[in-house]
Amino acid sequence: MPMSIVTERGSCTKLPSENWTSGQTAAGTIHRHSRALPLSHSQLCSLVVFVLFSCACQLPSTTPQGQGASRSDPWTAAMGNLCCCVQVDQSTVAIREQFGKFDGVLEPGCHCMPWFVGKRVAGHLTLRLQQLDVRCETKTKDNVFVNVVASIQYRALAGKASDAFYKLSNTRSQIQAYVFDVIRASVPKLHLDDAFEQKDEIAKAVEEELEKAMSAYGFEIVQTLIVDIEPDEHVKRAMNEINAAARLRAAANEKAEAEKIVQIKRAEGEAEAKYLSGLGIARQRQAIVDGLRDSVLGFSVNVPGTTAKDVMDMVLITQYFDTMKEIGASSKASSVFIPHGPGAVRDIATQIRDGLLQGSSVTQH
Repeated sequence: MPMSIVTERGSCTKLPSENWTSGQTAAGTIHRHSRALPLSHSQLCSLVVFVLFSCACQLPSTTPQGQGASRSDPWTAAMGNLCCCVQVDQSTVAIREQFGKFDGVLEPGCHCMPWFVGKRVAGHLTLRLQQLDVRCETKTKDNVFVNVVASIQYRALAGKASDAFYKLSNTRSQIQAYVFDVIRASVPKLHLDDAFEQKDEIAKAVEEELEKAMSAYGFEIVQTLIVDIEPDEHVKRAMNEINAAARLRAAANEKAEAEKIVQIKRAEGEAEAKYLSGLGIARQRQAIVDGLRDSVLGFSVNVPGTTAKDVMDMVLITQYFDTMKEIGASSKASSVFIPHGPGAVRDIATQIRDGLLQGSSVTQH
């Protein structure tokens, strides 16, 4: 229907309703004291619904940063607030305020929330276990820079939900600051190798400090783990080279020890072989002497008038010619000079006899 607008001059200009809804106006500004526009019953109802819905849309909760809460669907929240109802999910609590003041904690489920008396949901707080990974750079006692990675598992306490919601604006930053403080106070007291060995002690120190600090804010530290200690790449390469050199040195020692054992066993084998060879030669010579003695005795008995000296000379002559035969058969390019006359046998026998007599005299003295 047409509507009237009063201009500065006091004249009244009529505009069609479609022009009014599209935002068009007549020339001039609207006078402050113009009379109210007449509205129909349907338009009035629509305006009331629009105002109520706008108020309800301004009531959905806001969640402080770092609390780990999630927003619900704005349309669902608006309709719930419009109906004075609010839903809290499982493993989550809601913080209720009345005119900006804390009024209570809402457990999971459906709750009545009369927004028209100033009550609203200020935010949600999750009770689930959360994990924060913190990477801290520090220096060891032997001046090696390392990156220590700590994993913090924490959760909010339902009995202290108001403290967890209001006392901290950023829980993760607060935990990270405490982790930095403890790690940078503990690791510089240790050498690099000791830091790897005492990871559990470092984690325990971090957990104790966090437990004392965060319990006042309504949070529980479930577990603290030192998941990794990362030295610089050059330091890791040097450590690997040191380890490799130590293993090579140990391998060289083991190899030398093995060669030593082989040589000792070889020498023992050669000594045993020579000992057995000597026993064989001694037995051989003993057998030869026994055979010669039997031959001399038998020859003396069978040939009357012969002496033992004659028999020995004959045996030496026989061995002398056997030796010359073997030398002539086995000698190829070498030249061997030996006495070849018959008198040489007598000289050899004399030399052997003199040597035996000298050995007997030395043994007796």
